[in-house]
Amino acid sequence: MLPVLAFAAPGGTGAHDAMRGPTPILETTTPPPLLNPDNSDVRRSRNYAMQPPVIPHKVEGYQLDKNANRCMMCHARTRTQESQAPMISVTHFMDRQGNFLAELSPRRYFCMQCHVPQANANPLIENRFIDADTMLNKPAPATKK
Repeated sequence: MLPVLAFAAPGGTGAHDAMRGPTPILETTTPPPLLNPDNSDVRRSRNYAMQPPVIPHKVEGYQLDKNANRCMMCHARTRTQESQAPMISVTHFMDRQGNFLAELSPRRYFCMQCHVPQANANPLIENRFIDADTMLNKPAPATKK
């Protein structure tokens, strides 16, 4: 259940939102410090089909703009043998019509739109996600006769 948001008039007592803590909605919060990202290089399992893999290493300082894509120095098809990094998926070579391209598709160029680094952080809210395999392998409830 999502928290109910309430807005206060400027100069009022200030409404609060559970995700913001004690800071009133109309005031700016101080962001928490950034956590040190996971740098284990361990590939994590995915929770659902077609989930983009997470980034298991630090990416701070990577140039990823219209002029350069630092990710491709290791994950490009021609670089994986020397880097031992997994090659980007064949879907990254497809255009919107499903045609295969010789190079990385421009719509898949900015990797961190889908792939994200991980950090060991406590969740802000409880997570009750159950992956598809667990759901499919769950025993059927007993039926009453």
